This record gives sequence, structure tokens and C-alpha cells, in this order.
Amino acid sequence: MVKVQIVIKKVLWKNDFLFPAAIWLASRIFIWTAMLLVAPKLPLPAEEFLPHFGWGVFDAWDSMHYRAIATSGYEFANDGKQHNLAFFPLFPLSIWVLMKLGLPFELAGTLVNNLAFFAALYCLYFWVKEHYGINAAHWTTAVVSLYPSSMFTGVVYTEGLYLFLSTSAVRAFDQKQYGWTGFWGAMATATRPTGMALIPALAIAAWKERRPPIAYIAGFVTAIGILLFSFYCAIYFGNPLAFIEAQRGWRPTLGFDWQGWLNMLMQIAVGTKNWQYGWIQKPSGGVEDPWYLLLVAVIVTSGYLLWRFRQRLSSLKLFYGFYALVLSLLLLASEEWINNLLNLFMVLGGGYMLWCLRTQLTTVTVIYGFCGIGLLLASGGTISLSRLAYGIVPLNIAIGVLLSRHPRQGYLILGAFMTLLAKIAVGFAQERWVG
Repeated sequence: MVKVQIVIKKVLWKNDFLFPAAIWLASRIFIWTAMLLVAPKLPLPAEEFLPHFGWGVFDAWDSMHYRAIATSGYEFANDGKQHNLAFFPLFPLSIWVLMKLGLPFELAGTLVNNLAFFAALYCLYFWVKEHYGINAAHWTTAVVSLYPSSMFTGVVYTEGLYLFLSTSAVRAFDQKQYGWTGFWGAMATATRPTGMALIPALAIAAWKERRPPIAYIAGFVTAIGILLFSFYCAIYFGNPLAFIEAQRGWRPTLGFDWQGWLNMLMQIAVGTKNWQYGWIQKPSGGVEDPWYLLLVAVIVTSGYLLWRFRQRLSSLKLFYGFYALVLSLLLLASEEWINNLLNLFMVLGGGYMLWCLRTQLTTVTVIYGFCGIGLLLASGGTISLSRLAYGIVPLNIAIGVLLSRHPRQGYLILGAFMTLLAKIAVGFAQERWVG
């Protein structure tokens, strides 16, 4: 029996066609088990929230805007409030088509997102394998499937669809398939605002690699998606930039939100309550949350002692010691704290890894990654940064390639990812804000 299991694992690990499908299915089972089986058994955060644990569990927060677009169309008023024109049209249009075939909204949206993510994994796997080898392809596919924000590829959100379209566009550009570059890129820019980062990224990559004029044309063709949306806005709302104005409901001003980043850093360092309500900003006040400071002190001290006496410990004990510390912190942390940590990890950490590997990754991968980060930093807010950065595939590639070279640390990080993935999935199922 053991030999059979070993043979099965080897077949899955080495087979190019089975591995992406296996890890896609495993991640779906993991996410949906947390949402449909675990979440209903846990206490709810407040009495007034009574989530429905059926197909409706996949329909929450931003999903309601996609529902409104698919069923009633767009609405907008330039009043600084939240309007669904801020959400790009391709995803709700895809849902609308399936609804016309008789599927309910929740099922249609879940199918589009999950099947698109399935295709994204295959596209990503073969692209990474072609340039960096099968080991890097395995790790990158695992990172994309198990990163906490991958929960949004299992519900009625755009993550899976955008990952597929943007990855296909960048891969096609890498392979000098300029017709497919323009096709996939145009659909990506019609799916999410971050698709706009593809336009300068492809143009800069074409210039840096001295590609023929057709490469520049392909880069500019990707703008067709957003241009068509702008044309729609001009006709129905009298303003071709109405979709940008609609973003004010979530991000009031453009530019780098230094205050938001300061708040994130301080909430991680001293705790949300101590920073917002305690002695940090109100010298006359007391320590609102002393347990947070004590927990941080214990974890930092324990981590230092593990590192200080690492030569006296076996590598296995050291590994499990650090893992226990990380796991304890993640289990005890609040959703808001976790969101702040993931924002920093994916934007700053992912950007740093991309910079470290800039000479080893393909030109368009590096440039698109930094253009995407630049767009997020200039967006004027810090809401959902980790989720939006997760959709920028070069950051996932950089993390995956780096972990493939340090597998022991990689398993620790994947374990932390899965812990947070389960926690975020439960939070979403209970209709708590998780990014």
C-alpha cells in the first residue's frame, strides 16, 4: 500500500498534465471544506450576522456588485460614494452569459472564476517550466494555489479570470506571439484596473529587447479592453473617464497613501488598538491592548533565542521551533492584522524578491511586475493590496522560483500560507472582511 502511494505521488509530481490539475483540485477542496464544513461549526463574530452556508457562501462583499451588474447593469453618480461602475465588465458579462443559459448567479460566477483559475495554472506551469525548470514550475504553481489570497479564486471574484488572461498575455509576448498578446491583453484590461499595467510594461519590454514594431502594436492593442469600457462610459454616463471617477468610492485620491502605509506598519508593530486608541496617538490614554504587546515580546524573544542557540539545536528542531512560533502568531492574529501583514509581504516582499531575481527572470516578467506594483502604490489607498498584488503574476513567479531554491524554508512558508488560507476562507464564509 505504501509503495502504491509513493508511486502515485511520483506520477503526480512528474506528470506535466496531472500536477496542475491535482493542485487545483486540492486547493479547491481545502478552501471549500473550510468555508462549507468548518465555518458553520465555529462561533460567529456577532449575533446580527447569520450567513447562509450554501451556494450563497461564495457570494459576499464585492460579489454583490457583480450580481448587480449582471442582472441590472451599471449605475454611477459622481458623488464620491461607492458605485458598481468601478468594476470592469468582462467578468460580470461572462456571468450574464451563463445566467442566460439557466444557471443561478452564484453557480455561474463560481464556475467562471474557478475554471479560469484552472486554465491559469496550466498556462503558468508551462511558462515557468520553459524558462526556469520543472522544480520552479511546481513551486510557483503551489504558491499561486495556496497563497491566502487564492481563496478569492474560489468565490465570485475576478482573481481567477484576471490571472488567466494576464498570464496568457505576458506568456504570449515572451513567446513572440503578438496576435495572442493583443487578444489576451485586451480582455485583461477589460477585467480589472490593474490590467492597465500591461500597456506600459509590454511597450517598455519591447523597447528594451529591441523587438520589431509589431511588438509595440501588440502592447497598444491590449488597451482595447479599457478603451471600449471608456467608450461605454462616454455613451451612457457622458464621461469617458467615469470608471476612474467611480474608484473614488474606495480610493478618494490618487497618489501614494503614506498615511495608510504608516497605519499598517504601526498596527503590526504595536497593535491596532494601541495605535488608534491607546497611548501612541493619545499620550493621556493608557495601553488599550497589553496582551498584544506581551504576545509580540514573547514571540520576538523566542525567535531570537532560537536563532541565538541554533548551533545547539538540530535542524529539525530549529525548523519546527520557528514553525510553531509563526503558527501561533497567525492563529491568534486578527483578520485586520493578517491583512496588513499580507499587504506588506506581497507588495514589498514580492517586489524585493522580484528585484533580487531581476537578472534571472524574463524582461517582460520583471517590467510587468514593477509596473503593477507602481500602479498599486499610486492608486491612493491600501485596501485589498495583497489581493490585488496577488493578481500580478510576476510576484508569484518570483516567490515560487526563490522557494524552489530553498525548499526547507519553502515548506515552512507554504504551511503558513495554508494556515492563513483556511482562516481567510472561514472569515469570508462568515461574512467578515478579509480583503
